[in-house]
Amino acid sequence: MFDPTLGRSFSVDTEGTPRHRLVAIGDSLTHGFQSGAVFNTDLSYPAIIAKELGWFDEYRYPRYGGHGGLPLNIEFLLRDLEGRFGSEVSAWELPLSLFRARQLMDEIEDYWERGPGQTAPLLSAYHHCLAVYGWDLRDALGKTAAICEEAIAAPNDDLLSQVVQNNGDRAALRVYPQWREARRMNFFQAAAELGKDHDDSTDCGIETLIVFLGANNALQAVTDLRVAWSGDGFRDLKQKEDYTVWRPEHFKAELAEIQEAVKTIEARHVIWCTVPHVTIVPIARGIGGKVAPGSPYFPYYCRPWVDDVDFSPTEDKHITGEEARAVDCAIDMYNEEIQHLVEQARDGAGGTRRDWYLLDIAGLLDRLASRRFATDPNARPAWWTPYPLPPALNALDPVPDSRFLTSDGNGGRASGGLFSLDGVHPTTVAYGLIAQEMINVMRLAGVEFTHGSGALRSDPVTVDFDRLILRDSLVRQPPQNLKPGLDILGWADETIDWVKRTLL
Repeated sequence: MFDPTLGRSFSVDTEGTPRHRLVAIGDSLTHGFQSGAVFNTDLSYPAIIAKELGWFDEYRYPRYGGHGGLPLNIEFLLRDLEGRFGSEVSAWELPLSLFRARQLMDEIEDYWERGPGQTAPLLSAYHHCLAVYGWDLRDALGKTAAICEEAIAAPNDDLLSQVVQNNGDRAALRVYPQWREARRMNFFQAAAELGKDHDDSTDCGIETLIVFLGANNALQAVTDLRVAWSGDGFRDLKQKEDYTVWRPEHFKAELAEIQEAVKTIEARHVIWCTVPHVTIVPIARGIGGKVAPGSPYFPYYCRPWVDDVDFSPTEDKHITGEEARAVDCAIDMYNEEIQHLVEQARDGAGGTRRDWYLLDIAGLLDRLASRRFATDPNARPAWWTPYPLPPALNALDPVPDSRFLTSDGNGGRASGGLFSLDGVHPTTVAYGLIAQEMINVMRLAGVEFTHGSGALRSDPVTVDFDRLILRDSLVRQPPQNLKPGLDILGWADETIDWVKRTLL
């Protein structure tokens, strides 16, 4: 869907500049999650937008310093091993590298569970980034600071499962305020308080609100490599842990609750994002050739460290091409519901026209999908065209793509560049692509962007990708031990199930 207005244009009367120019409600993609951890939150897509908006100094966001962030920074781990063992790990060094990996994971666990990271800072104001990795629609509606505090039990120093316990709840306590009247607020109630923060000089407290939720209602199908459709307990925070994909009717029911919650937030413009097709992310690698000429799907999807020749359907965890297609069909129905609520708002359903927009993130990812569409012309839908990368990214060698990141052994990349080392979340430059699409919608809505001097910027307002490339260590100089590193990640997934534990 290329038109964010859905063919429904109308003018909005605005008065003054709201105090809170940007508020984002979401999950890991809004939180700034990357390579298995949340750490560089100043490079999340809302932070990039705030920078280009000339409002970064006022933008409030959570921080996760120490040991590479929460819960397990794979880049941090691989660079530590590279510094100790080099880019090639010999057969006799492999046990030592695995021992060091376990030792480092133990240090990370101790830092967050018993060390300086165990206590969340006390917040004096609501954050503008209201997002926690791993959260789905029900989490955003139901979880509060009080619930997260209750979930953090006394940790155990488990030698076999050295990933920070209750890491998502710990991360959330750095997002939520914890003063008494706010401890039982959800994301939407916190945003509503920001929306009320205005005087007679403006019509609302928030200029642009972004709602980017829903990926985690299907992502577990590929991170857990298991398709378990939601049941009657989809609204229960505990029972829903058994599900990996929400049935469309259950997604629709929860989305309706979120729609009503967003209506209570005083925001001038609201951008709703579609749910990306999670089966494209390289953590679930398609095995073999396509199931048929012109099909987007592979017969099986398994981990990227499993080679085609070594794959065994009876021994390797996987989902089938038919299951992947079913998940994508469900996501298409999720997105039809998101599109429908934007249409209703712009049409004035209920008597009030709302300046809501649709940003088709699903379409963006589809246009970047290397193995599904870019290298297979027969599989491309009629609407498909390659996504035009900005000149700064096109100038890189190789040009970033959506494959799993690999190194060339000489300090650079051999493939990938759009997905970080967890195979699910964007690199810094890919977060820049999301920010650019958001900025395009904000400009369509009439939002003004300024230079550092305060002078207005004229169109096109473009993200500073040169700055992002300098900050993107994976694109500029990825760990050169990625081949032996994949072996280590495979070992870690077999022994502690790190993919499930860190990405959910």
